[in-house]
Amino acid sequence: MATESSYYVPAQSKWPIIASIGLFLTVYGAASLLNDTAQKVQDSSAHWILFAGALIMAYMLYGWFSNVITESRAGLYSPQMDRTFRWGMCWFIFSEVMFFAAFFGTLFYVRTLSVPWLGGEGHTDMTHKLLWPEFESAWPLMSNPDNELFRGPKGIIEAWDIPLLNTILLVTSSITLTFAHHKLRENDRAKVKGWLIATLVLGYTFLFFQVEEYIHAYNELGLTLNAGIYGSTFFILTGFHGAHVTLGAIMLTVMLIRVYKGHFSGEKHFAFEASSWYWHFVDVVWIGLFIFVYVF
Repeated sequence: MATESSYYVPAQSKWPIIASIGLFLTVYGAASLLNDTAQKVQDSSAHWILFAGALIMAYMLYGWFSNVITESRAGLYSPQMDRTFRWGMCWFIFSEVMFFAAFFGTLFYVRTLSVPWLGGEGHTDMTHKLLWPEFESAWPLMSNPDNELFRGPKGIIEAWDIPLLNTILLVTSSITLTFAHHKLRENDRAKVKGWLIATLVLGYTFLFFQVEEYIHAYNELGLTLNAGIYGSTFFILTGFHGAHVTLGAIMLTVMLIRVYKGHFSGEKHFAFEASSWYWHFVDVVWIGLFIFVYVF
């Protein structure tokens, strides 16, 4: 059993090298797929490389976290190790904050500087007159400077329709997850399961409506990645957020399985706590998306 002063040193592991291989294939496959799609390459193998990388990453995550769970339940981790895990999760979430800050910064730059410059604002007036004299800057950008090559969308997503519903779903899911966390601290496992199931239902419902929104945007509004800067920023921000919600939902699903297996106690449940932190983080990011992407 670990003590306050002890520090668990794990045996040599194969998981880091497997993670490196999986990450390389995933990133290479994704980049190749985007490049091949842009160049309209037929019979590309990029999607198979991306799929292989994703499978390797899934295998690595399952195996590595299974080892961590086994070691934790065996009592090998000391309080000092617990603090290490907490700092690690804090830095991970901080890196995610910076990740989304970069994309929100891009949106701010485009809306307040780049598009107005193309419309002739400030010292770029001559560029506007020579290249795109008919272009008028506005946001959302429905008519691009080169509207033949990058035809703008026919319409935009109405903020008070699916986006508002999804906002309600995610905010409510944060509340139900908080209730589940409090019940876990009280060792009321039956109510933990109920509140956690409610959180997952809300989360997966959010993802369902996000897919419905994308289908509507592509098929009826002409809002695609090729619809100019508005389409690009819209799908980059909402798409990456959807990927994070998917990851958070998977994490909470694993937590539910562990609760059913009898894992965790009122005093020791950091995995559940870390998953909760992550879920609350993606909820806060969505509120920012709703305000700056859909409403304004």
